[in-house]
Amino acid sequence: MAGVYAPLRQGAAASTSSTTAFAIRILLLLTLLPLLLAAFAFVLQWRGGLTDPTSAWPTDRQSFPGMDNSPLGSSSSFFETVSTHTRSSSDCSEILSRGSSSSFPFFRGWNFDLESDISPKICITTSTSAGLQQILPWLYYHKVIGVSRFFLFVEGEAAKPDVTSVLESIRGVKVIYRTRELEEKQTRSRIWNETWLAGFFYKPCNYELFVKQSLNMEMAIVMARNAGMEWIIHLDTDELIHPAGAQEYSLRRLLSDMPENVDMVIFPNYESSVERDNIKDPFTEVSMFKKNYDHLPKDTYFGLYKEATRNNPNYFLTYGNGKSAARVQDHLRPNGAHRWHNYMKTPNEIKLEEAAILHYTYTKFSDLTSRRDRCGCKPTKDDVKRCFILEFDRLAFIVASTATDEEMHNWYNEHVVWTDKQTNLKLLRKGILTRIYAPMSIIRGLRESGVFTSAITNAKQLSKEKSVAGNLSNSTITNTGDDVTKHSVKGGKSQATRRKILEESSIVHEEAIPPVSPPKLFKDMLMRT
Repeated sequence: MAGVYAPLRQGAAASTSSTTAFAIRILLLLTLLPLLLAAFAFVLQWRGGLTDPTSAWPTDRQSFPGMDNSPLGSSSSFFETVSTHTRSSSDCSEILSRGSSSSFPFFRGWNFDLESDISPKICITTSTSAGLQQILPWLYYHKVIGVSRFFLFVEGEAAKPDVTSVLESIRGVKVIYRTRELEEKQTRSRIWNETWLAGFFYKPCNYELFVKQSLNMEMAIVMARNAGMEWIIHLDTDELIHPAGAQEYSLRRLLSDMPENVDMVIFPNYESSVERDNIKDPFTEVSMFKKNYDHLPKDTYFGLYKEATRNNPNYFLTYGNGKSAARVQDHLRPNGAHRWHNYMKTPNEIKLEEAAILHYTYTKFSDLTSRRDRCGCKPTKDDVKRCFILEFDRLAFIVASTATDEEMHNWYNEHVVWTDKQTNLKLLRKGILTRIYAPMSIIRGLRESGVFTSAITNAKQLSKEKSVAGNLSNSTITNTGDDVTKHSVKGGKSQATRRKILEESSIVHEEAIPPVSPPKLFKDMLMRT
């Protein structure tokens, strides 16, 4: 039997030896292979054959397509502001300073020059007296969403040299001062001989502003055409375009999708609904808005009208008819500050179903006194009708002119601030109120990336390099900010005598569209609710 099992024992031993040898080879291979790969990588790196991806992406200056040739001079000087942002002016330091973190770091080093190869080319015109803390966020936000040109008609604070020096240093921005020469040109405008704006002539405060905006819009059309713009929008510096429904949150994409036969695009407005009375920077602190009637079901709008109005005169505190974009073409004219028209045809217009204008109105308690200080009317019910178009503006002016500071705060919280969280939640769920965060995020990112302080710092550097004559020279219709304050009302009577009597004009057009509020709730509907 031992002879029989001997061959079997020898075969088993041979098999065990073979398995052991194989296992040893596998272990040796697994040990040597990583070592060989590591050595190979070391040799390649030592010879320069590999490039570390992180080394090609600078931490202090990120590069994306379109970031070369900074609009404020050299691209290096424009955004090297990690340590220089503290040198901004004291008036804007709190609002425009760089934050401790960066939610949108890729803005640092971005060119913001959207003119060269984009389509369509979009411009915005405005008439403003605001300061840099409001204009710069407004301006750069619209650059981000696709606007390439800005025609800024400035006066008051906006016309001061320390403000205009910054604005004029930004590529794509044209500053137009309100000088005697400008007013004389506008005196000869054909608008004065037509009837569509006649109801607003020779009245103070908001009526005067409405006429001034229309005249500025008329001049901006010529500038837009000379600059090769395809679309023009009139926007106040307390309004932001919200291009909802467009890919990439892009106004340019939104307008590029418009059919060629569309002449005008209407953006219904949403009104800011502040939740506290100590707002300092509305663009980055306000996220709740009241939706427009055009974007709500009628049953929802009228069913919750009383709660949404909160004993104020109208559904919105101020206007409710939004703003519009017009295709730049022959015979285009303004039709008040909210719409455009055409001398030769009835424009084909559409109303957007998702995009809107975000109107930040009465967002700060100081807005009560600032509006009061801009108008010299008497705080009586009869006199305020001459000065203000909208009912809430009239009430606010009277309160700001007659009430104590404590009474003004109480009135502001009762009529403007949304302090009732249960009501807010109900109206949010029903769709009357909505939360919008995109503009807030974009402007915070711009601020934290140092874009605003970079503009201010670079303007200071440029002003040192330029001569005094160079700083004061502009186009034939520009002048210094001081000239604006010297010529506010002077010459009004002599200009008026040169204008034709409006009633004798044979030209008849539609009336200008004034600021209006959405439809009011009928009394019988109000009783049922």
